Amino acid sequence: MSNLILIPARMASTRLPGKPLADIGGLPMIVRVAERATAAGLGRVVVATDTLEIRQSLLSHGFEAVMTRLDHPSGSDRIFEALKALDPDGAVETVINLQGDLPTIEPELVRQVLAPFEDPRCDIATLAVEITEEGERINPNVVKLVGSPLGPTRLRALYFTRATAPWGEGPLFHHIGLYAYRRAALERFVSLPPSPLETRERLEQLRALEAGMRIDAEIVTAVPLGVDAPDDLEKARAMFAAQAGRA
Repeated sequence: MSNLILIPARMASTRLPGKPLADIGGLPMIVRVAERATAAGLGRVVVATDTLEIRQSLLSHGFEAVMTRLDHPSGSDRIFEALKALDPDGAVETVINLQGDLPTIEPELVRQVLAPFEDPRCDIATLAVEITEEGERINPNVVKLVGSPLGPTRLRALYFTRATAPWGEGPLFHHIGLYAYRRAALERFVSLPPSPLETRERLEQLRALEAGMRIDAEIVTAVPLGVDAPDDLEKARAMFAAQAGRA
């Protein structure tokens, strides 16, 4: 299986201006993410961006970047443009979409997102973690994956929601927004218009489910730190400082 890891990055954050280039342990955050992606050892890693400053930063640190249009409505559209530019002959079979604000993600988590592709019927693969903190069960910022068990570490996604679901006794799962697409699935996905449930929940992955595409999730044990606000950035800096202190 030929893999390509694409990391969409743009300077659009209002809560944390200039987020991709924020310093974490002496390197820009987007470079830290590229380091983690490369350490996963799955194949070529490229950042897809609409900002020259981001591209230049990556090139100066030895990583690849490709320029994309300014007007993409989502990261999925951005990575599809990048895929066509980087691989016009269609050699890449699997595209991993790694968010550019996960500077502390463990390389093993990136590898685990491919596990659901053991089933050839799976179109899109992702990750989920069982919720253990009560506050996350009712937090609308924590997206829940409602799924049917396929095995001890695998779910078939039936729905994604910001609500507390499903009802009743049993585990709830925190969805991690890391995706792997079969190439044909990504091409189909970006050709579809936004769906009613996607618009209502503000969750792009519902478009795939409403179109009858199959999403399976590997159950993992840790939620990676997403840097969305200044306090998240300080947490990431502290994690890297602690690692440096142990080295």
